[in-house]
Amino acid sequence: MPKLGRRLPENVPGEFYVDDTCIDCDTCRMVAGATFARSVAREQSFVARQPVTAEEERRALMALVACPTASIGTVSRLPAASAADAFPEPIVPDVLYCGYAAESSFGASSYLIRRAGGNVLVDSPRGAHRLFARLADLGGVATMFLTHRDDVADHRKVRERFGCERILHEDDVSTGTSDVERKLSGREPVLLAPDLLAIPVPGHTRGSMALLYGETFLFTGDHLWWSPIRGCLHASRGVCWYSWSEQLRSLELLLEYRFTWILPGHGRRFQAPTVAAMRAEIEALVARLGRR
Repeated sequence: MPKLGRRLPENVPGEFYVDDTCIDCDTCRMVAGATFARSVAREQSFVARQPVTAEEERRALMALVACPTASIGTVSRLPAASAADAFPEPIVPDVLYCGYAAESSFGASSYLIRRAGGNVLVDSPRGAHRLFARLADLGGVATMFLTHRDDVADHRKVRERFGCERILHEDDVSTGTSDVERKLSGREPVLLAPDLLAIPVPGHTRGSMALLYGETFLFTGDHLWWSPIRGCLHASRGVCWYSWSEQLRSLELLLEYRFTWILPGHGRRFQAPTVAAMRAEIEALVARLGRR
């Protein structure tokens, strides 16, 4: 629970606050950017501006619900039930952001794909009963695609609740994921269904994978994301746990595929207006990183 006595001094006076347990995962800033900002010196989020409108308050409460460390509080303990039920939140009608980030995956985003062939959960959210009830209302979870070893969070709780098949590359299997139902191998893409393609993208971890849904959405885990600070696509050598040279090659491989959306585990989502525009963004990134 957030502690009022531990709220950060950067918080502006008012109802909402962030305490000193914040891990700087960016979840609150992504969900409610009108309210939360980042202290560069402290490397934590804080309330830069109290909500003014009802919508801003709703978004701030959604950030409170999504926060993986329960670091966001309200002085008068505002009810957050409606904000809790706002997740999963549609990005487009058939692709939704789950919220309910988990501390064990450092606040990584997870996503639900609603499809006639069975819903797919990309990476694992926190195992919250309220979220599970909403997922059930939306048709449950047939498959859980785990992009890499870092963002598996409460995958077992999801499996227990929905009986879904979990998919993870064998190179990223650990003690905590040894019971995953389907372990992919090798470096060749695997067609999971006519509209779902698993693409190995080793680099961030040895077994990192991306998931291509149709010719529109690429779920990238921690392989690739949009950086609002740089204003462009980004991948970081500083959070590459396996091989930076492999990660650069994996980025180049993405030029073979067609998509207009990037939905990462960490970092911001990005939509390009066309496939060609997305390709140009990735080409620019590969050239920029290759010069370092």
